[in-house]
Amino acid sequence: MTALSYLMRLINLINRIIGNTFMWLSVAIVLVCFWVVVERYVFLNTRLWMQDLYPWLNGVMFTAVAGYALYRNDHVRVDIFYRTASTKAKAWLDLAGVCIFLWPFAWVVWTYCFTFVRRSVSLLEASANPGGMPGLFVLKSFILVFAVVIAIQGLAMVIRSILLIAGREDLVPLDYRYKYDDDPEPA
Repeated sequence: MTALSYLMRLINLINRIIGNTFMWLSVAIVLVCFWVVVERYVFLNTRLWMQDLYPWLNGVMFTAVAGYALYRNDHVRVDIFYRTASTKAKAWLDLAGVCIFLWPFAWVVWTYCFTFVRRSVSLLEASANPGGMPGLFVLKSFILVFAVVIAIQGLAMVIRSILLIAGREDLVPLDYRYKYDDDPEPA
């Protein structure tokens, strides 16, 4: 059980590092978008590659931080039953949700996008816009990153569920336990 706890903590750490790194792209997105507007309306100039850049940064950011959002429980959840459920019931629901929905979804994304991404990389695909950004293949590769980060965070959720069902809440970090509306935030 302790080895599972270490694996869960490692996965959480990886997704925290990825999330805390890639969320800074939001600042770059705002700055690039602002500069595109300034260039267009103040300097009457347009750089097509910059117009490609901010939506591409947006795509990279959201696909890369998906595992982090799952770690933080910031994803969309229909919690009709979940919100009022006990810790063990939540653990069972998460276990079933990962095995029935999350992992099959990650597998489908990986399987159906792998050839698409491989083709893009082999062509060193760039923007279809004349004068647009090179490196579209990098952006498309983040589809596979998305599948991997949510799949490994799903593994961390399964481990957390197993530990909680087994009554080993002591092996689950405070920041990864189920939160209730009346619980204070951990320091």
